[in-house]
Amino acid sequence: MTLSNFNLQPDFLEDQIVKLIPLEENHFEELYKAASDPLIWEQHPMKDRYKKDVFKTFFETAIDSKGSFLILDKHTNEIMGTTRYYDYNPEKSSVAIGYTFLSRKYWGGPYNKSCKKLLIDYAFQYVDSILFHIGAENFRSQKAVLKLGAEKVNTMVFTNNGVSLPHFEYELKK
Repeated sequence: MTLSNFNLQPDFLEDQIVKLIPLEENHFEELYKAASDPLIWEQHPMKDRYKKDVFKTFFETAIDSKGSFLILDKHTNEIMGTTRYYDYNPEKSSVAIGYTFLSRKYWGGPYNKSCKKLLIDYAFQYVDSILFHIGAENFRSQKAVLKLGAEKVNTMVFTNNGVSLPHFEYELKK
């Protein structure tokens, strides 16, 4: 497959409970409201992402990626969080899904799984493998991808603002 076949940011993906739409600049303030809870980031390698200036960098990177989505509650249109495709590799027939967060109101229910299933089902029309990169201390997210059927395949280090952040790579095969 070629990149032109795999649109990293389709107009929308939805099911009975969530709707994913392309992330846009004008979503910043509302999305930041959802992201400003420090407890969302407590297991995340970037624990201070609840601060506006730190979140702004995350948001700008998401916009620049051209693969990010705003996650909406389909019934209320409330902003739940964001997620994205990244590291698309046509040669390896793989893409990564990540940079996902949900506001705490939506934790523990069907929302994360529903969101990931939409992204996975869409991506598997174009690739054979989906990767997830999760911080070594982010036990919630590790557990969530294992529930999706992904397997831990690698340990890696990402550097963010000069800080080395240990991560695990999980793979879900078609």
